[in-house]
This record gives sequence, structure tokens and C-alpha cells, in this order.
Amino acid sequence: MTGSIARPPSWRRRTPNREVYGDMVNKDIGNELKAFLENAPDTELLEIAVADMNGILRGKRLQKEDFGKPFSKSGINYCASSVVMDTRGESFDSIIYGSADGDPDIIGHAAPGTLAVIPWAAAPSAQVLLDLVGIDGEPYPLDPRNVLRKAAKPLADMGLRPVIATELEFYLIEHDGEQFRAKVGRIPGSQLPQGGLQFSSLDDLADIDPFLLDLAKVCRAQNIPAGAALSEYAPGQFEINLQHVDDPVLAGDHAIFLKRAVKAVARRNDLAASFMAKPFADLSGCGMHVHISLLDEDGNNVFAGTSADGDFSDTLRHAIGGMAAAMDESMAIFAPNANSYRRYGRNSYVPSSPNWGYNNRDLALRIPLSSASNTRVEHRVAGADSNPYLVLAAMLAGMHHGIANKIDPGAMVKAGDKIDNETTLPVRWELALDAYDAGKILPQYFGQEFHRVFGSCRREECDRFHSEISDRDYEWYLRAV
Repeated sequence: MTGSIARPPSWRRRTPNREVYGDMVNKDIGNELKAFLENAPDTELLEIAVADMNGILRGKRLQKEDFGKPFSKSGINYCASSVVMDTRGESFDSIIYGSADGDPDIIGHAAPGTLAVIPWAAAPSAQVLLDLVGIDGEPYPLDPRNVLRKAAKPLADMGLRPVIATELEFYLIEHDGEQFRAKVGRIPGSQLPQGGLQFSSLDDLADIDPFLLDLAKVCRAQNIPAGAALSEYAPGQFEINLQHVDDPVLAGDHAIFLKRAVKAVARRNDLAASFMAKPFADLSGCGMHVHISLLDEDGNNVFAGTSADGDFSDTLRHAIGGMAAAMDESMAIFAPNANSYRRYGRNSYVPSSPNWGYNNRDLALRIPLSSASNTRVEHRVAGADSNPYLVLAAMLAGMHHGIANKIDPGAMVKAGDKIDNETTLPVRWELALDAYDAGKILPQYFGQEFHRVFGSCRREECDRFHSEISDRDYEWYLRAV
């Protein structure tokens, strides 16, 4: 069987050329480590981490004598297949990586600006992301951060700079001895649970003050620009907003690190936190909403202006047109696992068609209320369980495709218009994977190899998931049929 599997690309086969690696390293990165240790001399452990294709951080801990390796010109060896694991951390049979290639190492270099303390660690510790490069010195094409860089380049070549902010929803969860449930506030003076949704309740925030205050301190310590906190549209559900930045990869880093911080701080407060898209059937799902605008080389917002549809430019219309055109094939990224698709449903503020309009949260692509200089698009389709780097890559690919080809977005949903609730997006996993495989837009921006590998891996995980027999099968069918 292995004879039928293609050999790894050249960036996996050669003898490492350490001199080539050096050309890719920020020459000041060693100074970053030196300055960090001067401020935190007691640091005992360093965690090096890479987000895999699922957005799950994987890595290892280094002792103090090895701190310098990822910051050196030659970098540190890192297992290449760790970025193409399934959600459970297992390798795939349908690709060569990790199963038929000898599971080789590539090289990791500390990503500038990502070194930070780990306030929740038992011993004084720090963390840093790695930039992965192949043995030929080129960016490793299966690293999601590199995929995002590649997808962002066409807009940069047009002189356009994305400004991005993400909003992440999650649940705080308890276990009652029998099942997991959302953490619900108690009626004062009793242990009776507070009823109702209580959207945007300040009392719900007060109930979790220790968690929120702890999280705020952690975010400050880790340079995560966390902003507003909000109690969401279900008991135990909350949202943290991140401040906008003009670097797509940095925006992805912030989202990845925020998710890690939320989970860690929850554990420290005897809770669990989950960014699962739909952890509870009768409660709202969790999304990752992305706000994005584009600045030209003079810092002007190219979405500002006027068009036939309103007080926004034709450039914004074309960007929306491109994101809408790419949305079908992007659904496997916006909704990457079996549970993701339980989030899509009517009357859920989760769009199931690529519609667009002004100041309407039922739409996939919303133009929020703002001043002219802050004109932007809010992308509301992706789940909180998605990989932020790949979501941003798919969005930027769609935007460039739309702007470059002047794609018309179709009719805008205007104030007072009745929204057609017809589902046109592929909101079942297999359908989304079919649309992804048939897509013509994303491969141009992601690279053919990553596009192929991601599709193969997600389809194999889909097959693995559906091969399991769940308790629901027995409940519904064992006796009845």
C-alpha cells in the first residue's frame, strides 16, 4: 500500500541546510529572549508551541539549558506531522505525513513577539510560538500561520493592509456528577439556579468576577489585547472581544492565545471552558465573529465612501462579493468538525446563506454601525471551534478574489427586508467537504498541497467519527427496528 503513496515534497527530503534557515530568522530574536530573561530570571520552563490544522496548540517543554535553541540561527527540530493530526491527536492514514514518510523533523524558529509568561503554570514558565520552515529553508506549507501569510500576500501586493478584530464566544461549564452543564448563576440567598437567558446581564458577569479578573490579569501579562466581556445569549455563555490589529497573523495569534488563557484560567477557578460550537442542544452555539477593514498605503480605509447600495465603497461591495463566492468551499474551515454543524439552524443568529447587509446580525456578512473611518465587514459564519489562522486566510482569499475580479455581491438585505431563511450553504459535514474539494478559489491562495492535505484529513476524521456507534443509535434503533 505504501508503494502507491507519493514521496514527500522536496522540503521534507533534503539534508537540512542550517545556513538557509538563518536567512529567515529575525536577527534580533535572540535579544528578545535575553530581554525577557532579564525581566523574568526565575523562568524554569519554556513551552514551544504550534497550532495544528484544527487550531489546537501542540508542542513541548524545554528546560532552561535549551531555551536558546528556538531563538538560535539554526532553530530547533520539530516533528512535522504534529500540524496534521486529527482532533484527538492521532495521525492520518490517507496522507504520507507521519504515516509513510518516517515522521521526520523540520525546523522551528521562535516567532518574534510571541514570547510571554505563563501565569497559571506551577513553576515559573514562558511560552513562544514557532515559525516552521522546511529543510530547504522555505516556509513549511502545512503550518497554518504560513498558510495565512500566503493568503494575505495578494492583498499586500495591492498595497492593502487588513485591520482585524475577533470576538470569541465560549461556555463556562460545571459537572454535576452525572453530566456537563452550563454554569448558571444562583438566585441571591439560595442555591436555586437563575432562570432565563439574561442576555447582556451584568449580574451574570458579577457571578464570575473571580474568573474575569483573573483572565484580565493573564491577558495583560501575555500581551493579549482583550477588550469587552459580555454575557451572551445563553446561561453560562460569554464573549471576549479582542482589539483590532493591522497584522492578520498577529490577530490569529491573539485568538489562539486567548482560547488557551480562557481554558487555563477556568481550570484555575475550578471550572471548565469550552469553545465547542454547540455543546448544548437547547442553548445557543458559539461563534467566532471577525471584523475586518482594509487600509491603503496612506492609512485610508478603502471601505469608506459611497456606492449604489449605501455609505460604503464599491471596494467593500466587491470584497463582500468575493467572500460570498468563496463561502461554500470555505465551510469546511468555518465548521471543521462534526459538532460544528449542530450550530447552524433557524432563529439562531447563525447564517446559513451568504447574505449581506447593514447592521443586521442575522446576516453572514454584516456592515456594522460605525463612523466612515471605521467602515468594516463583520463575518459571522465561523464557529468558535475553528482555526483562527485558516478562517482569516479564507476570508482574505475571498476578499482579494472579489476585489481583483470586481465581483458583485448580489442584492443587499436592507432595513425592513424579510430575510430568506433558505439554507444555501453546505451545513452538513460531508457536503461541506465536497464543496471544499470542488473549490477553485482557495487552492490559489492556500497552495495546492495544503489544500489537498487539509481536505483529506478532514474527510478521514469525518469517516472516523461516523464509524463510532453512539448511545443515540441504541436509544433510537436497538429496540424499535
